[in-house]
Amino acid sequence: MSARWLAGKVGAAALTLLFVLIFNFFLFRAVGDPTTQLARLPGATDAEIAQLREDYGLDKPLFGQFVDYLGDTARLDLGVSQKSREEVWDEILHALPWTLLLVGTGTLLATLIGSWMGVVAATKRGTKTDDGLLGFSLFTYAAPEYWIGIILILVFAVWLPWFPAGQQVTPGVEFTSWFAEAWNVVDHLVLPATAMTLMLLGQYFLIMRSSMVDVMTEDFITVKRAIGLPRERVINRHAVPNALLPLVTISAIQFGAVAGGAITIETIFSWPGLGELSYNAIADKDYPMLQGTFLVFSFGVIFANLLADCLYFFLDPRVKSK
Repeated sequence: MSARWLAGKVGAAALTLLFVLIFNFFLFRAVGDPTTQLARLPGATDAEIAQLREDYGLDKPLFGQFVDYLGDTARLDLGVSQKSREEVWDEILHALPWTLLLVGTGTLLATLIGSWMGVVAATKRGTKTDDGLLGFSLFTYAAPEYWIGIILILVFAVWLPWFPAGQQVTPGVEFTSWFAEAWNVVDHLVLPATAMTLMLLGQYFLIMRSSMVDVMTEDFITVKRAIGLPRERVINRHAVPNALLPLVTISAIQFGAVAGGAITIETIFSWPGLGELSYNAIADKDYPMLQGTFLVFSFGVIFANLLADCLYFFLDPRVKSK
């Protein structure tokens, strides 16, 4: 039963990825004539346009272009950037670790802090502590990420110059050791990671608080308290583990929003990840690069949802019985 369930989830993920590939192929051909975009010159000659069509395979029928696109994608050949003239996949590989560092740090902090705040608020429901945490989380949830980033720069990089305002390392600095370089990266990571954390914090808080409130009213919690177990033990050993289950799902669902927020935050802080790469591709009308980053972000969302389904299968016994 578990193998069939897992095969079904993997199959659904594969079909979703196929749909993304089809959508990605036709989306960037629906924005206009690719030849006109590639030529970039209104007065380009017919011979130059024909050469461009041949170089990019646009002289083939649409189905033939799609077959070539699938084959190239399977070989991780995502084309050549029109701006830098570098391989799209190479630039994505260079930017991907920085995005993973930023998104991973922000998501981890938001999950830990938001979950802890949710537990505290749920166990003190109706008090000033609950109202204060709820108000703060709603504020961070509603605030645009670009506004949060700008405020952090103004306060902690301009008024109180404690942290750098952008980039991942200090330009032109010769580092004497790996540790010195890593510490410099951490120093630059503080503000963008804080912005990412604040962007996600409210969602995790609200989900955890709501889940904890529901779990605290369950019969098994009442039974645990009735047999004389201390309240703190019941909360930590029984209520919190059950309340954490919805966070697994919300983390995967929110991955797309995290990717979108990463574009804004990386652009504001000049963080050299996939977000800034996507923003520059939009500004430069670099469609091969934009197509490549869109595919990578989409694959990340699909993989995150598949991973969440698998984790849920092992964490929740009720799923195994279906």
